[in-house]
Amino acid sequence: MSENVAQTTNGKTPVDFWFDPSCPWAWMTSRWVLEVEKVRDIEVRWHLMSLGVLNEDKLDELPEEYRDFLTNHAWGPVRVVIAAQQEHGAGVLGDLYTALGTRIHNQGEGPTKEAVAGALKDVNLPASLLDHWDATPYEAELRASHKEGIEKVGQEVGTPVIAVPGTDGEQVAFFGPVVTPAPKGEAAARLWDGTLLVASTPGFYEIKRTRTQGPIFD
Repeated sequence: MSENVAQTTNGKTPVDFWFDPSCPWAWMTSRWVLEVEKVRDIEVRWHLMSLGVLNEDKLDELPEEYRDFLTNHAWGPVRVVIAAQQEHGAGVLGDLYTALGTRIHNQGEGPTKEAVAGALKDVNLPASLLDHWDATPYEAELRASHKEGIEKVGQEVGTPVIAVPGTDGEQVAFFGPVVTPAPKGEAAARLWDGTLLVASTPGFYEIKRTRTQGPIFD
């Protein structure tokens, strides 16, 4: 589940982050890790995963509302994002995710075609990427990116997946951290330092409690 950690070209420690743009909890975690970039010597590398792919074999077991979301709303945004990555490079993912999340979550537009169209415009990507909404020739690439992230943590988790430095120059991956609202400043740094601490502990797997509060977007 681990791999060697190479520094980025600017000498920063890479942190790999897998997200589905429709997931509010991944959005919370992503805002936290961007805060960490300001106060620790790290650089986030963005990757795509898919709640649709994750749950496609267990739809019958899910509540009707979530099943409807996965069937009718989860696929369009990730198809557009994987097309943007394939046609314009991985470097567009961070800004596109920020534009998408701001519209989908903070502004309450939801994972709609209109929200995605607006996000593409916000980051000066071509509107023609919306042609991938219902189907994309890049589905194999989407599934490969999803598989890369989920194989680091196992099938019993969701999004986000984050891979951080562990011991002996290797990465350790986790689901989460799930947090709301996203910590800022020194609070973000403390959570990061704690994440590194558990990542460097051999045999550590899980800390969890029941969520009693929904995502707080600010």
